[in-house]
Amino acid sequence: MILLVGLGNPGPKYARNRHNIGFMALDQIAEDHGFAPWRGRFQGSLTEGRLGDDKALLLKPETFMNLSGQAVGEAMRFYKLTPEDVWVVHDEIDLPPGKVKLKRGGGHAGHNGLRSVHQHIGPEYGRVRIGVGHPGRKEAVPGYVLHDFAKADEAWIDDVLRGLSDGAPDLARGDAARASNAIALRVAPPRPSTGQKKPKAAPEAAVKETEGESRDTATEPPADTRSPLEKLLDRFK
Repeated sequence: MILLVGLGNPGPKYARNRHNIGFMALDQIAEDHGFAPWRGRFQGSLTEGRLGDDKALLLKPETFMNLSGQAVGEAMRFYKLTPEDVWVVHDEIDLPPGKVKLKRGGGHAGHNGLRSVHQHIGPEYGRVRIGVGHPGRKEAVPGYVLHDFAKADEAWIDDVLRGLSDGAPDLARGDAARASNAIALRVAPPRPSTGQKKPKAAPEAAVKETEGESRDTATEPPADTRSPLEKLLDRFK
């Protein structure tokens, strides 16, 4: 069983913030895969369902970002899970908008939600890092992540969320590489073929043979069937 955790802040005020893309991702997965209604559990909202053949739990901590680890720790202990069963979906300012990377272990890079998760379950859980871009100045980061996405971001957000939903069964099965590929197919799909094939060139020998036959047919004179006497007489006409 997998525990997917989305990081964010509770309430409509924060719903479209960059910091809340983890919540948005879990809402998309729950809707697409027919999960049960959300209910209050473990200081957050929890829903259960299946991703492919595997049972899965989706958790949105509602303790505010800097205390997210409390809910994660409670859920993990209740279901007797290990950090290897946990994937945390969160915003990542060190990646450009729309870029998604999956990794396991590592530091929290100053992310308050990850810092709290570290404190409660250690660093060996998986992370789904969704790039939201960087404001350019360190002091501008808090205001930037607590601000709503721009309208221009809506297209890539939709692609990323649907890609994560497509790849969620692979993630539940333990195949992070296939999950990453599913995301990439949404975010940067291959260019479609025009469906038109160039006509095949005829083999060089065949071209020469055809050209030769056409030329000979047009220029070769008919055979001379006259007798020697007739030919001689024609010379004196």
